[in-house]
Amino acid sequence: MTISATAVIDQALKLKASERAAIAERLLLSLDVPDADIDAAWASEANARIEAHDRGEIESVPAEDVFAKYKAG
Repeated sequence: MTISATAVIDQALKLKASERAAIAERLLLSLDVPDADIDAAWASEANARIEAHDRGEIESVPAEDVFAKYKAG
């Protein structure tokens, strides 16, 4: 980490919790940059899964069953 980044963090840690939360939110939002290649890959994968389901090649599982499985464990 650079000296500048360390200085910013040190200053931010002196702020009230609400101000630090606002800064954290802005920083996290700045990282959420759309990537057309990734979006296209996910869309292609989703369409392939839908088509496979429609052809009967894969089964769906009710959401309640999935949630119950992971809630119990």
